[in-house]
Amino acid sequence: MSNIPLTSLAPILLLATALLFVLHPGRRPGRLLALAQIASVSALGLGIAGLGQLWISGPGLLALGDIAVMRMDPISATLALLVSFVGWIVTRYARRYLDGEEREGRFHGLTLTAVALVLVLVQAASLPVLAASFVATGVVLRQLLLFYPDRAEAQRAAKKFSQIWGAGDVALILASVLLWLSLGTVNISELAGADRLSALSQIAIGFLVLAAALKTAAFPVHGWLTEVMEAPTPVSALLHAGIVNSGGVLLITLAGLVELSPWAMAVLVIIGGFSALFGALVMLTQSAVKTALAWSTVAQMGFMLLQCGLGLWALALLHIVAHSLYKAHAFLASGGAVDAVNAIRKPGPVAVPSVGAVAQSFALALLLYGIVAAGFTVLVGEKSPQALALGAILIFGVSYLIAQGLADDAPGALTWRTITASVGAALAYFGFQVIALAIWGPALPATPVAGSLEWALIVLTVLSFGLVAFAQALFPLWAHHPATAGLRVHLANGLYINALLDRLINGFRAPRRS
Repeated sequence: MSNIPLTSLAPILLLATALLFVLHPGRRPGRLLALAQIASVSALGLGIAGLGQLWISGPGLLALGDIAVMRMDPISATLALLVSFVGWIVTRYARRYLDGEEREGRFHGLTLTAVALVLVLVQAASLPVLAASFVATGVVLRQLLLFYPDRAEAQRAAKKFSQIWGAGDVALILASVLLWLSLGTVNISELAGADRLSALSQIAIGFLVLAAALKTAAFPVHGWLTEVMEAPTPVSALLHAGIVNSGGVLLITLAGLVELSPWAMAVLVIIGGFSALFGALVMLTQSAVKTALAWSTVAQMGFMLLQCGLGLWALALLHIVAHSLYKAHAFLASGGAVDAVNAIRKPGPVAVPSVGAVAQSFALALLLYGIVAAGFTVLVGEKSPQALALGAILIFGVSYLIAQGLADDAPGALTWRTITASVGAALAYFGFQVIALAIWGPALPATPVAGSLEWALIVLTVLSFGLVAFAQALFPLWAHHPATAGLRVHLANGLYINALLDRLINGFRAPRRS
């Protein structure tokens, strides 16, 4: 692997451009804005060229002496392209969004720096480089969260983020030291090829799991993510370019090592599954668009950790790519969505399903899913229990659409449309699974054979998601019922977990405004 990755040049280009904004940190920095656009487009071009280089020349490595710095493989090349693409979009959007702001130039410089650091993070070839990029990314993101430094809410969110992100940095550094002591290496390629673990290595993997949970804002340290609305909207979009999902990047990068510890995988399933369920329920009760999107991210990041815990590494990477693109667009388009809703003077009638209709919808959705799964098994090959369970969970979400189609007030066209959507979701799930395995499967470990522990977690996960999905489908019935009015209020406040964390870390105490 002697060829130097072209994608390793992108961070250098972005950092060099970011330094120019130090001279013009204020309003309308002139031609520097165009230069920032050129740098971000060039980084995207290098990401595309990196894929071509990988296809032609194979994996690559950038090393300084004996220290591996940046790598190029199917995983890192995909993530580098994703980060550079979202970074380019955010840079373009921010040029108009922040036009005339007092600290406009500073924001653009910090944005380019953040994208450069995340590009280093997703391509890191050794644990010291990975840890250093995590630390630096946290420092830069804190400055972006404090773009409006006089806002007490922004100060609280930035303080909470720094404490939680910093705790994740400490966990990652401890894991790196323990892995070096136990396995004698910090190079990611050598760690991923380990075949057995000592007691010290098991502890190190525990710290890796802890770092991943902290970086992805998993329950109960999710509060900072739901409070970053005080920062400009481009920051919310930028978070999904390998920052809030960096815990998943960490786990996928070291998948071969993490999978050697069954208990660590079980912990990921439990933490991820609970975070996904918790975030999904709270999201339903939010009235503000951006806050609802933030809680949706909490749920999605939990689901990503769940996928990692089940050993579905290729699907977890697919989830990172799809969610990053979707959620970045959702945040940038949130203002337009509000205008579109306000433009509708009189919404049409809502088909409210009964309990019977919801039960029928779940049965029908699972039946259609079973038929599609059987067809793919015959055509492509046998699916693992973990993959089948994950597909069932996804179909639970589509069951909500079918339930609306089966409601008494629903027209026949809606019924057929929702059934078609269910079949389409099942086909898309297995189709994208085949594609993801073809692209990234050879570079990732295979899904482990399900033992008694794995089966117990699979059953528990499917039942839990099924119950929550059933409750979500009945949301129009119970949400405004007098008996559940108090529950709705408690859920809208996230069951006050964030308030307890605030009190624990003194998050309520922010400097007074001058």
